[in-house]
Amino acid sequence: EEDVIVVHAGCSGSQYPRHNIPHIHHTTTMNFAKYALAAALCAASSTAFITPKNARVVSRYTAGEQVPSRVMAATLDTPTTEAAGPSVMRPPIDFVWGDVASQLVEKFGYSQAEVDMYDGEVESSKDNLIKIYKALQMARGFENACNQQYMQGKIRGFMHLDNGQEAIPGLVDYAIKNGDKKYSYYREHTHAIASGVDAGAVMAELFMKETGTCKGAGGSMHIFDKSAYFQGGWALVSEQLPYAAGAAKSILMDRALGVSDNENFEKEDVAPPADDDRISIVFVGEGGAQNGRTAELLNSAAKDNLPLLLLVIDNGRAINTYTGDVATNGSVFDQGKHYGVPGLQVDGYDAADVAKGGKAVIDYVRSGKGPAILQVHTYRFNGHSPADPEHERGRKDEKAWARSEQDPIKKFEDKYTANGVFTEDELKEFKKEVLADVKAAVKFADESPMPPMELAKELEYPDAPDTDYNLKPAPAYADAVNARTISPEQMETVQAHIDGLREKAIAGDISIGDAINLAIHEEMLRDPTTTIHAEDLQAGSSYDIPKLTQQTYGKTRAADEIIDEGHFIGKALGEGMNGYRPIVELMNTNFGIFGMAEISSAGNTYATTGGQFDMPMTIVGAGGTAPNQALGAEHSQPFHAYVMGIPGLKICSAASPDAAYGITKSMIRDNGPCFLFAPVKMMKEAKGTLDLDKCAPLNKSALLHEASAESVAAGNAVTVLTYLHGVKEAQMVIDEIQEEGFDIDLIELRSLKPLDMDSIRKSLERTNKIAILDESTKSGGIGATVSARISEECFDLLDAPVRRLCMDDAPVPYASTMEVAVVKRGSDLVQGVFDLATGQY
Repeated sequence: EEDVIVVHAGCSGSQYPRHNIPHIHHTTTMNFAKYALAAALCAASSTAFITPKNARVVSRYTAGEQVPSRVMAATLDTPTTEAAGPSVMRPPIDFVWGDVASQLVEKFGYSQAEVDMYDGEVESSKDNLIKIYKALQMARGFENACNQQYMQGKIRGFMHLDNGQEAIPGLVDYAIKNGDKKYSYYREHTHAIASGVDAGAVMAELFMKETGTCKGAGGSMHIFDKSAYFQGGWALVSEQLPYAAGAAKSILMDRALGVSDNENFEKEDVAPPADDDRISIVFVGEGGAQNGRTAELLNSAAKDNLPLLLLVIDNGRAINTYTGDVATNGSVFDQGKHYGVPGLQVDGYDAADVAKGGKAVIDYVRSGKGPAILQVHTYRFNGHSPADPEHERGRKDEKAWARSEQDPIKKFEDKYTANGVFTEDELKEFKKEVLADVKAAVKFADESPMPPMELAKELEYPDAPDTDYNLKPAPAYADAVNARTISPEQMETVQAHIDGLREKAIAGDISIGDAINLAIHEEMLRDPTTTIHAEDLQAGSSYDIPKLTQQTYGKTRAADEIIDEGHFIGKALGEGMNGYRPIVELMNTNFGIFGMAEISSAGNTYATTGGQFDMPMTIVGAGGTAPNQALGAEHSQPFHAYVMGIPGLKICSAASPDAAYGITKSMIRDNGPCFLFAPVKMMKEAKGTLDLDKCAPLNKSALLHEASAESVAAGNAVTVLTYLHGVKEAQMVIDEIQEEGFDIDLIELRSLKPLDMDSIRKSLERTNKIAILDESTKSGGIGATVSARISEECFDLLDAPVRRLCMDDAPVPYASTMEVAVVKRGSDLVQGVFDLATGQY
């Protein structure tokens, strides 16, 4: 008897974590072909196996078992140059159920009896096997139909097909429940259908029809269905990860507050059932899982013991690039060990095993033991999208081989006809049934109407810009929830804090930071679905904005966050999609640069989902650039200008405590995403009174000083628009301007978007001249936008061009001697008014 070593040269994403040495099996008929082995392992062409430095040996063939042609075999005696193997870069892993079962025992703590139960629930149930098979056929049939319709021009834009990866929708259909929160990426058609979303509505969305899941506003990459809790369809790689964490946290908040969704998906004072086992599931490719958001997700999920499953679809390709070329660790299922999060690897070639192992992992999460990772090793039969040329090395060879050798549907059919569970005729009938549904879906989409043009503007904001937020009723259950979640001692403490702030407000001694803090406490008590996220939250952050929130409302509603704004803005987005009103406090608004993707998606959500999902998120923080603030370039960026181009976002500024208080209250009540900027150098120094218990409009500017009738009649009045620190700078020089014989209408642009053109026009009708003291850059700044609107809409009222007093395009220096050349201030405004009033500009 001679030893035979059977080796699979692994690649990133295809290794077992627990096999560190080759498994040696025995045969009496084969010899070791060392040259063939060496050639196969060392070849580096696009048609050979590539063995990365962290490859592990994976094999499960026993004595006397025939070795398939795709496995490299080697004998001990006779040298030969013949080595059979697939002409692909990435070999299969060829798991059998025992490989999955042993991981469940070792990593998830299941007993052998429990593992056998999961096995039996599939293998001994013809109904479950039928369910899985139909899901596989639906996924394949639907995607094939999409490809045909794309080629006919009925589906447009980008489209990404799922052929070859059908084991994943098979698992979803088998083990995921309607109430589970599902977050996918741009290759999500089959995930949506397997989650219970109507196939006709999905196809109609792809056809850009009004009957689509999102009324034609989303398209192929943005499938959403509120009734199925299918929450995307997100196009930016990995952006969905923190959203799913926020959704998972919403489940915990439902339980903690004793609330649940009614038939309109609004919170009501009904506790979730005692056996509530909902989870959040998020899909990501193994290429996308290399994104740093994965580490942040695992940290957050482990810290809060979130009911979350990270499902990694490991097809070995990051877009079309071989993942091993750009990543050294494809074993994403092993990455959770640093956080105490277990992971399971399964073989997507065997859909039944994926269903069995996947359900065991899902049940682990459902049981309250915490998050988990499931990595499905699979192959994608199509390119990244039909538009991609697929020039990446090895891709075309791999695709052809995988269609022949790694088809999960063919594997299923062969396995269960061979063992007598199904006849070929039975399977043909199931397939015929499914394809009839696909055909009906195409017909429905084809015959559906296009959405009206007017719908685009209707989907801009959930709440109209002129909404009176004072009229919005508080939830009827607020007092009941507060009583059972806030102790008498906590309530006494926070009420004393609130009373103290209100006394300051009456005395005219409250700061901007304290005014925002007061508004937040009042709104969190008024509506218990209001949450808050911030860095240094327990300590009150830099300006006391979140002060006493965690001490009052607990860690679930008031979360101290890691230092990554994108992560906790993303979690807030997930909460916002699930019935909560998250507040995000940015210690400095410039830190929001880390969250641009998430802020952008928050702005798009209401429209992209066809109006299904509100996004009641409020972002608030100190920012802007005061003259001589000596903070350097990174802390002096005009982030308020950066976000102006994000659709669906309401943006305000507040240079006084009263404005900050009223606007904050309105933003928290608004059903869309809002961003409040406060002046970083005035957060503690600016003091004033508050119009207590009143919400301010989100679409109005404020006239802070009106030019005298005499100056208007003499042509010596100028309209001045400004915001943030510009308000203080302008107010400081009003006397100087008047001493020169001129005057100004000083308008604070409290609403940057939407812009209050009515107030601007009304002032221009008096002065016919306008200057903008702008706290953003000359290129792409707030002033550029405002100036363009004035020139377009009020041109006939202008006696002179718009005078822009804006920051230079150069980065803001630290040294005051240089900074004065970049940042405009009151002295620049005096000169600007003089130039306009005297006709020199």
